[in-house]
Amino acid sequence: MELAETHIAHTIPTPIRLQEYAVGIFATVPTKSGIKKAIKKERILVNNTIASTGLFIQEGDCIHLYQTAEKEMALKSVNLSLSLLFEDDFLAIIHKPAGILVSGNAFYTIDNALPQQLQPSSQKDAVRPRPVHRLDYPTSGVLLIGKTSSAITQLNNLFKERTIQKTYHAINYGLMPCAGNITQLIDGKQAHTDYRVLESAPSKRFGTLHLVVLEPKTGRKHQLRKHLKHINAPILGDRTYGKEDLVLQGKGLYLHASSLSFIHPFTQESIHCASPLPKKFKRIFP
Repeated sequence: MELAETHIAHTIPTPIRLQEYAVGIFATVPTKSGIKKAIKKERILVNNTIASTGLFIQEGDCIHLYQTAEKEMALKSVNLSLSLLFEDDFLAIIHKPAGILVSGNAFYTIDNALPQQLQPSSQKDAVRPRPVHRLDYPTSGVLLIGKTSSAITQLNNLFKERTIQKTYHAINYGLMPCAGNITQLIDGKQAHTDYRVLESAPSKRFGTLHLVVLEPKTGRKHQLRKHLKHINAPILGDRTYGKEDLVLQGKGLYLHASSLSFIHPFTQESIHCASPLPKKFKRIFP
């Protein structure tokens, strides 16, 4: 095997497992699944010792990634123009358009577009910029990006501690209270969504349409879509959780991640970034 990349661990407040820390530090193996495979194949050494998934990384550790004779696929980047809402040396916040994957095996993803869109970090633990949470393929709105290894770790911790406030707007249909909360379990796990109706309008096809603001207190997969279906008021354009005879053709999902609020983990600045509602929302609720 040949040495492919080297990384020195910097600014680690507390020890962190290698398989968590190493996400994003190597350009040729940027994903968590890729890191796990590299560790399993004994391609990662820490301080010249073959690493295990349970190894904890500490400040100053030297991490080597080795490459087998079979070359890794060259890292690709996508030429996609993204609207930048906030950026500094540690993190960035962008607007994700609807109809684009955040990450995954596909080529045309937000993840692959980030290196061309953001300024390189000057921090010692700078890594390839990575999204630290997901938005569904059909959902538009604000997306948080980490630009350093420590930023990715700290932002993930903020999500786990639920100290990042996320606000969504949606247009849905059906009868519903003016405000309330939904606590229906999702995949057997606790889930909590607060909602409030901002406007309502009669519709011949859908009965009543609502512009609602949604505040998820947990982060389960498809939480907002499942919760609104649970109260029989699904999101307009939802092909998965909407009513089959009321699927709106050609307009996409009417769900938008409208804002993020949190305390910057390094500067302690209060960050609030908002993305305006898409034009298709305003055509229904001007």
